[in-house]
Amino acid sequence: MRPARALIDLEAFKANYRHARQLAGGRALAVVKADAYGHGAVRCAQALDGEADGFGVACIEEALALREAGIRAPILLLEGFFDTDELALIQRHGLWTVAASPWQVEALERHRGARPEQVWVKLDSGMHRLGLTPAGFTDAWQRLRTLEGIGALVAMTHFSRADELAEERTAEQLAQFDQALTALPDTATASVANSAALMAWPQARRGWGRPGLMLYGTHMLDAPCPAAEALRPAMHLESAVISVRELGAGEPIGYGGSFVTDRPTRVGVVAMGYADGYAQYAPAGTPVLVDGRRSRLIGRVSMDMLTIDLTDHPQAAVGTPVELWGPNLPVAEVAAHAGTSPYRLLSGLKRVPLVYG
Repeated sequence: MRPARALIDLEAFKANYRHARQLAGGRALAVVKADAYGHGAVRCAQALDGEADGFGVACIEEALALREAGIRAPILLLEGFFDTDELALIQRHGLWTVAASPWQVEALERHRGARPEQVWVKLDSGMHRLGLTPAGFTDAWQRLRTLEGIGALVAMTHFSRADELAEERTAEQLAQFDQALTALPDTATASVANSAALMAWPQARRGWGRPGLMLYGTHMLDAPCPAAEALRPAMHLESAVISVRELGAGEPIGYGGSFVTDRPTRVGVVAMGYADGYAQYAPAGTPVLVDGRRSRLIGRVSMDMLTIDLTDHPQAAVGTPVELWGPNLPVAEVAAHAGTSPYRLLSGLKRVPLVYG
């Protein structure tokens, strides 16, 4: 069988959640949207079943998949509902929802059936994506708190630049959020901290934490942060050498001949390509590990294969294992070489089987 596969370390995933929950100071919603960032939402949620305070997903389809798999913990729809018809399903399956737009607030008011047990009211504190204006946030809170069936409201917002440790925008957004809370008629449970904020912005650790990327053992912080050092990679993407050839100097490799050997070169072909989710435009020099030792990409990544430099790896042969990212090669490092993010690499994974351990 094709040797490409992703090994998922569920113990590392659980350890990262515990670390995030400790940083949050109590409660943390494990964000498992986009199939748990490529790690398999059902298996990851099952690994935390009975331990996680709840889960966050992007849409009701993701929530129902967890419910069908036996997950009974609270599940929050981070984008809320997209159609009023979903409210019956939200009630039937005991889901929580975000209200981030005026029409969602109006739909909750008009709904004649049972309402969600919890509604998270989202303030646009400066990201300018989803969220209510400060005036709309106060108005929505006052209207929703009077509705029968809604057991609790949670005030939330989302940071746009929390991974930039010297950027003032996060402090400004937090101040905007705190100002909005002062206009509410009652004390609010809050949720503001995503992964970056949990690790790097202690003042944002309040109420519900919402760890996402950090659960999978990586981050995008732009400066050293002690809280990030405890993360353990949850995915080990691996394959193997399937062919070896010797080329002289001056030989082009791969589509377009974009890489030309500048010395006699031993070339290895690896069963991994952009159809598996590896970055198509990862340049020559992007690191890989060959049997635990560093090497590099040479030539363009193709759909099913990529080529690596084995000149300094005389022991490598057909069947030699290759780590594309994992515990010994951070996915963030690979992403930086490829001009992308670990979010895109992890959530873009496809075709390769997930093997859990």
